[in-house]
Amino acid sequence: MRFFSLTFVIMSFFSFNISFAYDGNKTIESFNKSKKILRNIHKENPITFYCQCSYKKKSPEWESCGFKPRKDKKRASRIEWEHILPASHFGIKFDTWKNGHAICKSSNGKKYKGRKCTEKVHKLYRKMQADLYNLQPAIGEVNGLRSNYQIAIIKGEPREFGKCDIEIQNKKVEPSEIIRGDVARTYMYMEQNYPKYINFNNSIKNLINKWDKDDPVDDWECLRANKIYKIQGNLNHIIFERCNKEKDVINKKNKVSNKAVNKKIKTSKEVDSKNKIQVNGSSEAPKLELNEKNNNSKTGSYIGQGSSHALK
Repeated sequence: MRFFSLTFVIMSFFSFNISFAYDGNKTIESFNKSKKILRNIHKENPITFYCQCSYKKKSPEWESCGFKPRKDKKRASRIEWEHILPASHFGIKFDTWKNGHAICKSSNGKKYKGRKCTEKVHKLYRKMQADLYNLQPAIGEVNGLRSNYQIAIIKGEPREFGKCDIEIQNKKVEPSEIIRGDVARTYMYMEQNYPKYINFNNSIKNLINKWDKDDPVDDWECLRANKIYKIQGNLNHIIFERCNKEKDVINKKNKVSNKAVNKKIKTSKEVDSKNKIQVNGSSEAPKLELNEKNNNSKTGSYIGQGSSHALK
């Protein structure tokens, strides 16, 4: 009995540690289900990720962002849900991606492998593929041409979609400056939560660290993460930490501003008292109210819902 109790304690502790080591998606196994959930979440901010076009239901409004299709107008006319870190980047780490599996056969007996087989065989892959934090709305043609290319800085500005600020060249992709932080933090989240299958080289790590610093979290990113957390059940620690840090910065700025205003009011009172100046029939200086609105959203006006409060 004593042995069983000790074993139970050890196993409980080990399980507890595993739950912290892996904190990715544990609830959603269907990519289609994830798309339905995200359509509902993004009703509050229907803006495509790469091109910043508004959209209604499943149709992007090209004129809202100056988008022009390159070749495929049909695909450019629909919204697709893009894996920011392409699924092949982690899918290939599963043996079935290259080798297939005995159960991966079509009705006529033909064997298959790759994404289709891996999705059929591995529950963890299905959850990684369906992870809401790694999915964003994109214009279909952009999603297709973005493919599974790695992020990079591309020299020049070889635009192919009108005013849409995304460069795709030599199997590399460079997103707009205003979403690079979002991309970086998505990469960080995926590596942190699925380390067995995702491990970036130093070049990519340096790039995403730079993008993370250059493009801080905004209100929508924090609010979106909070909504996903409530549905998917796992906290995005990367975004959570940065949203709280941003909140602390705002609070410090507020304190400094309040001190400055209080000092100004005190000085005004002293001057009024010495010179007996009446302000609106009173010797007191007028009260000043600070209206601290954090309108730091790239893709929406989520005042008071983002950096300060979204992840509480």
